Amino acid sequence: MSRPPEESELVERARRGDEGAYEELVRAHQGIAFRTAFVIAGDASDAEEAAQDGFVKAYRALGRFRRGSPFRPWLLRIVANEARNRRRSAGRRAALSLRAAADESSGGAAPSPEGVLLEGEERERLLAALNDLREEERLVIACRFFLELSEDETAAALDVRLGTVKSRTSRALAHLRESYG
Repeated sequence: MSRPPEESELVERARRGDEGAYEELVRAHQGIAFRTAFVIAGDASDAEEAAQDGFVKAYRALGRFRRGSPFRPWLLRIVANEARNRRRSAGRRAALSLRAAADESSGGAAPSPEGVLLEGEERERLLAALNDLREEERLVIACRFFLELSEDETAAALDVRLGTVKSRTSRALAHLRESYG
């Protein structure tokens, strides 16, 4: 059984015109691309279109991709820019809708009605605290903790410096501690 090709190998093959290699890259990154776009656009249909457009633009820009660089942060920057453009062109300033997308399986007994109610109230408090953050802080929290991007990947996706990611994360967490309790 052969091993799956390394990402850098797929990128090189895609640069040479191998559409199958690019399709593999799309499959590998479509989930994180959609989630990144959703965090920024705040709307599922806009996020889907932004992710698709981001993949198309990335394919067209493969010739400008710097060899040896990681593909994922480069792709996520393109997708994030598309999502920002969609959000701006739509003229929306809707609050970011962060969903705890954890598929929690109950390990046995169903939760009590009281437990479900308390969990729902906690989630509402957390979402309210997140939506009270400035947009730039909300985005960095979403990238770091909901999308589980590294600081470097967050910097690339949001097109900011690493130090900016660190300071925004620190400020946002301080604001959350203050407002969430």
